[in-house]
Amino acid sequence: MTNSRISGFYNLSLDDRLAKVAASADFPTDGLTPFTTGGLTPEAADHMVENAVGMFSLPLGIGLNFQVNGRDVLVPMTLEEPSVVAGASFMAKLARAGGGFQATCSAPEMIGQMQLLDVDDVHATRLKVYEHKADLLAEADSIDPVLKKFGGGARDLEVRVIDDSPIGAFLVVHLIYDVRDAMGANAVNTACERLAPRIEAITGGRVHLRILSNLADRRIARARCVIPVKELAFGGGDPSGRPYTGERVRDGIIEAYAFAASDPYRAATHNKGIMNGVDAVVIATGNDWRAIEAGAHAYAARSGRYTSLSTWGKNRDGDLVGTLEMPMAVGIVGGATKVHSAAQAAVKLMGVKTASELAEIIVSVGLAQNMAALRALATEGIQRGHMSLHARQVAIAAGASADLVEKVAAQMVAEKVVRIDRAEEILKEMKS
Repeated sequence: MTNSRISGFYNLSLDDRLAKVAASADFPTDGLTPFTTGGLTPEAADHMVENAVGMFSLPLGIGLNFQVNGRDVLVPMTLEEPSVVAGASFMAKLARAGGGFQATCSAPEMIGQMQLLDVDDVHATRLKVYEHKADLLAEADSIDPVLKKFGGGARDLEVRVIDDSPIGAFLVVHLIYDVRDAMGANAVNTACERLAPRIEAITGGRVHLRILSNLADRRIARARCVIPVKELAFGGGDPSGRPYTGERVRDGIIEAYAFAASDPYRAATHNKGIMNGVDAVVIATGNDWRAIEAGAHAYAARSGRYTSLSTWGKNRDGDLVGTLEMPMAVGIVGGATKVHSAAQAAVKLMGVKTASELAEIIVSVGLAQNMAALRALATEGIQRGHMSLHARQVAIAAGASADLVEKVAAQMVAEKVVRIDRAEEILKEMKS
């Protein structure tokens, strides 16, 4: 059974961290080898993209302390931005005191769109499609017998009238398709291709585009957490000496959320913080982070105004309560997940058996990272925690060797001047 609480993990060497992760997850150490090699060969890369010339690496960290639906999980996170893994891990630690993250996921239903043009009467044609709904669903259901064997397949058919387009009115036929543990793009696109001639024969129109929608609002992941107010307090105070009590931090987080809920300029950065955590796990598991980003931001604007994906408030006991709800079209079969050995190792390390379980973990990480950003903004400011980690990158860019990186970074943080020119000056002084 996995234990995601690992004390002193940050202070261990890279090799010792791998060993500790393997031991904490009761996972074979050699199963984590792809994390250190990059998990991809040049030959595999050559088959994944056109004009391949090599590979591009990103750091892979482990999100600690996560407890999702009562189960501890060590979360692989791939990204280059400092403070995200640390921030999410610390917030997951606070969330454990309130029972961890409770997460759910709706059925893995994706939407395939077929654009129907050149019909005489869009409203009459819409009803004509519905008259053949049963036959069309049966046709779609017969396309992938393997998917159907595992409980997937066609679920519904919807027909929409688009009457305010630059080319005039036309119809859009939505195929609702359960893709089980796949992301689903290939299955849905194939089904739309198969149905297009049938729809043309029924309507006398022309099916133009036949493509999956990345606004996967039938496939929603949700997470919530409760943070006991006493867990939010921390030592020290602001420049005026006021202490950061639990109540003050809680109210500051709620006030920061209110800004994002009301203003799209703030909401864009607020939701970017959520996606810092979400994308990191999506990439680590070989899933399509661009599709997740597109769906998330479209969902945030579904009311006609772009707003926060998360909510923050307090319960009757005064504890902080957070929720996050967003589309989450991820898979554990097919695509890069089955080609990239590091992605396979990430899925195995988390012990997920279904795409829905993976989605529940990812949305929990997004909520944790959102809270980390709001807590920093509402108290000491985002730069204080971010600065020390960013300073290390600047020190490396300035040419600091491994034994001098921490010293150069520490001096820049102390001076509150994190710039490459200052790092070069400090490095020159140290060497002389």
